[in-house]
Amino acid sequence: MLNQDVERILVSEEELDRTVTRIAAEIDRDYKDAEHLVLLCILKGSIVFMGDLMKRITVPVEIDCMKVSSYGAGTVTSGRVNIMLDLVRADLGECDILIIEDIIDSGRTLSYLVDYLKLKGARSVKTCTLLDKPSRRVVEFTPDYVGIEIPDEFVVGYGLDFAERYRALPYVGVLKPCVYEK
Repeated sequence: MLNQDVERILVSEEELDRTVTRIAAEIDRDYKDAEHLVLLCILKGSIVFMGDLMKRITVPVEIDCMKVSSYGAGTVTSGRVNIMLDLVRADLGECDILIIEDIIDSGRTLSYLVDYLKLKGARSVKTCTLLDKPSRRVVEFTPDYVGIEIPDEFVVGYGLDFAERYRALPYVGVLKPCVYEK
């Protein structure tokens, strides 16, 4: 069982639900007049968060995906952002892009993506993260929408993984160090 690898629950299902509902209301408020809002899911970790978030947003949205990574093998960032699946849209200049991310650590990936999408011609680019670890920042970056600020611990669940496992846990839990320090 995957639950036995979790040291403790950091964010419960109920807290996740309240957080997603709050963020959706903030997005509705801020984008009430937007004509072309695109929720940009950063695969794979953000899928669960974005699925729940878009069900609660009442303003019209489109969805799209990118797959990017700043991690090599294991748990340490490589310091380089790799785009494995890019956003290709003929109407990008008409789009207000809201990047949906599961967690921000160093800030490198989202900082890079914001600049990248602006250079590609997006009308506007903002960011939304479920979890934020500001203590791990190596670049100056502040997301526009933040769900929950968390301490510097290795977390899994609700889309977050370690070696492609634990994504389906319905909560965010702290992974036991013995699992990832092998």
